[in-house]
Amino acid sequence: MTKLKIQTNKVYKHLSNSDKKIIVEQGGTRSGKTYNIILWIIFKYCTNNTNKVITICRKSFPSLRATVMRDFMSILQEHNIYSEVHHNKSNSEYHLFGNLVEFISLDMPQKIRGRKRDLLFVNEGNELYFEDMQQLLFRTQERVILDFNPSDEYHWIYDKLIPRSDCDFFKTTYLDNPFIEDSIRKEIELLRDTDEQYWQIYGLGERAASRSTIFKYVEVNKIPEQANLISYGMDFGYTNDPTVLVSVYIENHNMYIKEHLYRTQMTTNDINQFLRDEQIAGSIYADSAEPRLISELRKMGHNIFPSIKGKDSVNAGIDLLKRYKIHILNTSTNAISEFRNYKWKEDKGGLLTNIPDGKNDHTIDSCRYAAYSILSRPNFGKYALH
Repeated sequence: MTKLKIQTNKVYKHLSNSDKKIIVEQGGTRSGKTYNIILWIIFKYCTNNTNKVITICRKSFPSLRATVMRDFMSILQEHNIYSEVHHNKSNSEYHLFGNLVEFISLDMPQKIRGRKRDLLFVNEGNELYFEDMQQLLFRTQERVILDFNPSDEYHWIYDKLIPRSDCDFFKTTYLDNPFIEDSIRKEIELLRDTDEQYWQIYGLGERAASRSTIFKYVEVNKIPEQANLISYGMDFGYTNDPTVLVSVYIENHNMYIKEHLYRTQMTTNDINQFLRDEQIAGSIYADSAEPRLISELRKMGHNIFPSIKGKDSVNAGIDLLKRYKIHILNTSTNAISEFRNYKWKEDKGGLLTNIPDGKNDHTIDSCRYAAYSILSRPNFGKYALH
């Protein structure tokens, strides 16, 4: 093909110079990271390879289509290399210079767990669960590129990906994008005076402690022998959301939480087998919105009940949990991640609401089911705990 002139920034150079399998690009808003990753895929990787499979992935397909897929097609059109003949719109695929570029989301599990790929680009990687990322890594032969805004103070990206010896980590901000409009640059810099947290995240591209975090907790390496098991809590999922089981213990004003299960793609029979293998004998309180699953598991011999839900049960459950000093077993990695990042929503003016952001709340919901179903009872404490 004819050599084209393209305008790039330092993200493009990171990708060109790195020899690591995994490249993590953390950045503030408008740093140009996503756009330059796409440029690199088109003009560096695809022009120098043939018969490769490139997967571009995001949590949901509407978000994927509205952002990175749109940018990909726009770049092709801008440089006069787009062709309807090569664009399979029904499968969200594009054949570029003899390579296959496919766009998938996590509501397409058959593609995530399907065929192998050569290159993977995960856009807004902090939206994914680590299990999703692990499945993608298992099936990627050459290189993995992941970008994200650091809107979570704690995340598996920091704990499990960046420390790897085969990973390069880079951070960029709007100052690294020479093509940003002055009006946008000024808007970003206004955050310095109006919202310190947003300035840290979206201006400086740094992790920031969130004022909206709901819970405080401590990690422990064991649950005290004198702590009483009050019950188990279970949240059901399947494709995107995991099925979760936790146990909740109480000792005076201390609550202890242990994660037993956090897994997608579990059928009723799979749950039944897990409960038997783990010899879960105590009472389980599960999401009352799934009466069929609860009924089926009861018929299989499990001591499982629909969770008790009162008025405004989510906030009532949060309030109940916050009455205790929360301790989480340090092996309960998903529970720790969710409690770290569970936040109140903000309104359009940036003020906190009393509505929790329910993105990653599966272990928290399970804890609510277990705790509220027992501790909200008027006679709690008068009789022996089970």
